Amino acid sequence: MISPAVDGGPRRLLVWPEPDPSTRQALQDRGYSPVIVRSREEVEAQVPHGPAALFVDPLTGPITRTALQSLRTAAGDGGVPVLVTAGLGQATPEAAYGADPAVLLRALAPRDSERHAPRVLLVEQDPDVAAAFTATLERRGMHVVHATSENDAVEKAGSVQPNLVVMDLMLIRRRRVGIVDWLRGTDQLHRTPLVVYTSVDGPEQLHGLRSGETVLFLAERSTSGEVQARIVDLLGKIGALGN
Repeated sequence: MISPAVDGGPRRLLVWPEPDPSTRQALQDRGYSPVIVRSREEVEAQVPHGPAALFVDPLTGPITRTALQSLRTAAGDGGVPVLVTAGLGQATPEAAYGADPAVLLRALAPRDSERHAPRVLLVEQDPDVAAAFTATLERRGMHVVHATSENDAVEKAGSVQPNLVVMDLMLIRRRRVGIVDWLRGTDQLHRTPLVVYTSVDGPEQLHGLRSGETVLFLAERSTSGEVQARIVDLLGKIGALGN
């Protein structure tokens, strides 16, 4: 179970945008009190209440780079971990040559300084999918280290010191120690946003990822029961022992 709020009530979970009914119910069943935040100021106002995390779950449309960076910065400054869900969509000319999803991922990565590229720890089992993601991120000036499992991610995290973790949700071990625990133990959980996606919908999606026809979007994630349960479990893991 998650830790209670500082006042003994349900643990607050900062969310953007408003959760759909099934997600809200799943969060409440887990002991969260979802609080919608739309701006840096609204995040800052919630920090004294000790929220478990900031959960950005853009189901119906993409969040802007400015808004994402503003929410992430406020959460990081307040010691609040950040979890962002992503979806996998068909690449269009606009996606390929215009609003590259990697721009949004770069907005999430809190750089050490202007002289150092953001460091991304990518956790993906499929080598072709990992290569496609790596090329996209490196094209936007990020340094990517690829791990094939959570064990591998934990082993590499110490030397990488990632600014951002991007990973397949299905690779996160639900009941065992993993990358979230490592980030918490090294006091980096609130400084290192996590982005999770899944290719659970089938082999066609994997083929599209390998070929570049499908890309990572911070919108329209899968809403299957299995995916939802894993997201709520991950939020519970993030909030289990405090920040």
